[in-house]
Amino acid sequence: MTLTDATHDPALTSWVDSANAADCDFPIQNLPLGAFRRAKTDEPVRIGVAIGDQVLDLKLAAAQCPWGEGVPELLAPLAAGDLNAFMALGPAARRRLRAALSAALAAGSDQAPFLELCLVPQADAEMQLPCRIGDYTDFYTGIHHATAVGKLFRPDNPLLPNYKWVPIGYHGRASSIGASGQVFRRPHGQIKRPDRDAPDFGPCQRLDYELELGALVGTGNALGEPVPIERAEEHLFGVVLLNDWSARDIQAWEYQPLGPFLSKNFATTISPWVVTMEALAPFRRPFSHPPGDPPPLPYLDSAFNRDAGAIDIVLEVWLQSAQMRAQGLAPQRLMQSNFRDAYWTLAQMVAHHTVNGCNLQPGDLLGTGTQSGPGPDQGGSLLELTQGGRRPITLASGETRTFLADGDTVILRAHCAAPGARRIGFGACAGTVAA
Repeated sequence: MTLTDATHDPALTSWVDSANAADCDFPIQNLPLGAFRRAKTDEPVRIGVAIGDQVLDLKLAAAQCPWGEGVPELLAPLAAGDLNAFMALGPAARRRLRAALSAALAAGSDQAPFLELCLVPQADAEMQLPCRIGDYTDFYTGIHHATAVGKLFRPDNPLLPNYKWVPIGYHGRASSIGASGQVFRRPHGQIKRPDRDAPDFGPCQRLDYELELGALVGTGNALGEPVPIERAEEHLFGVVLLNDWSARDIQAWEYQPLGPFLSKNFATTISPWVVTMEALAPFRRPFSHPPGDPPPLPYLDSAFNRDAGAIDIVLEVWLQSAQMRAQGLAPQRLMQSNFRDAYWTLAQMVAHHTVNGCNLQPGDLLGTGTQSGPGPDQGGSLLELTQGGRRPITLASGETRTFLADGDTVILRAHCAAPGARRIGFGACAGTVAA
């Protein structure tokens, strides 16, 4: 199966000059979708396409630009600001619109004079959540994170027996998901200190981030009808960055026996631009479990998943404290990892989520779990990087961190790069602990 087409041609350039910069997150080969309105206006939200440092307003583009047969019908829900309705149309519609947008934004396009009037600088766009998120499930696919955290509590047996057999997940809270730029208050809850017989109630003292990806469901499935893994990726629309903020001290007291609750549901931040599954095609890689590990059960295994289930996505965490901002210091990179190291693929997440008949819907969000790398400096959370708070990190300002302080901003970034392909990025996923 050929995954790439003319829209992925690395030689393709755009009449939007900023899209042709080598380090641009949003070249013409990407074309992610997001919801926005112009800053300081009360205009209705509409869907746009990121191209260079601009946003192509699809409401204006639908009204002011001539399009080929069938394309206006695809643009209609996007012009109305309803990404969910477009997601529900499925991958064939998505590929058709991608081809039309690629041709329209390519250098020499006859549509350029119309579309240049439909551009909005990204600096002037107020980004929203890209779609209505009805449900949120967070998985635990990062084996290096699971192992590192397990060692902190179970040095002799870090991975529980089910980890290599079943994609573990828990149900999250959709109502507290916010777009990049989210500011949230430090959560409160019960905290049980080792030297006390009873818990105290108060503010979290061990606030953490978690570096994740989030997969957004496109077409859903009917209740009672599992999605076979051979068709799982047809039900995925695209991917965002996801920060699963975590109150570690609250979590330690509440997570047994049922799992995270108040320690996770106070805030989750996602990046505003949805990088479609098509844009990720040049960065697909073979997938397998390490030698000696049990093979996936048949419902979690397919030829395509073995051939191209992994995705080569470089992931990074950056931190800027309030003092660093005051001193004019740039955010500091804390770590880098890669999603290709995940123990379970996106397709396996969908297949497992639905194997019992659970019905997914357009816009549902599936978190991957924390994506750490194998090295001690590749932890996707402060819990790992500081060894549970025992090894503080020193910032450029001279401050130290074991967990997050008020005023800290955490920024997730990601990009894909490979020989013979154009580099693409995800933009920023930033969140700030209210001071």
